[in-house]
Amino acid sequence: MTRTLLAIALTCLTALPAQALERFTFNSIDGGQIDSADWAGKPVLVVNTASRCGFTPQYDGLQALHDRYKDAGLVVLAVPSDDFRQELSSAEEVKEFCEVNFNLTLPMTDITHVRGPDAHPFYEWVADTAGFEPGWNFNKILIAPDGSIAGTYGSTVGPDSPAITGPVEEMLAGRS
Repeated sequence: MTRTLLAIALTCLTALPAQALERFTFNSIDGGQIDSADWAGKPVLVVNTASRCGFTPQYDGLQALHDRYKDAGLVVLAVPSDDFRQELSSAEEVKEFCEVNFNLTLPMTDITHVRGPDAHPFYEWVADTAGFEPGWNFNKILIAPDGSIAGTYGSTVGPDSPAITGPVEEMLAGRS
């Protein structure tokens, strides 16, 4: 009887997110920290990016998504990474490239590891919680307002895809 209750309790505990989103900070490409505690109660789309990738034009879609929904509460975070060897050599170069070519104003981290033993703790949490590790650049992770992982998307799913905008609109309308 005791083992059954313990098993039930453990099952209930593992159904909860392993860590709340509020526990993560990123180094900002502008200096300082990006604190995910500021996003509590908001949907967040986190995208690992690279400047020299065939998917780099998705920056336009990320900026458009940011512009369209930021006032309603959506946060779009670009996370430049050289894990696939397609990023520029410094954060300064990445920032200038994104400003000149895409006029980016959305929040952006410093160059960050998104997979493997040096992965940022956010990406470790995603791997542990959802079994998702970016397989290439421009993979997307949608975080719900409650801090849970609402969806993960590969590179071929564009930022304007209904697979992303549908859940975002539902979250912003308070239906999820």
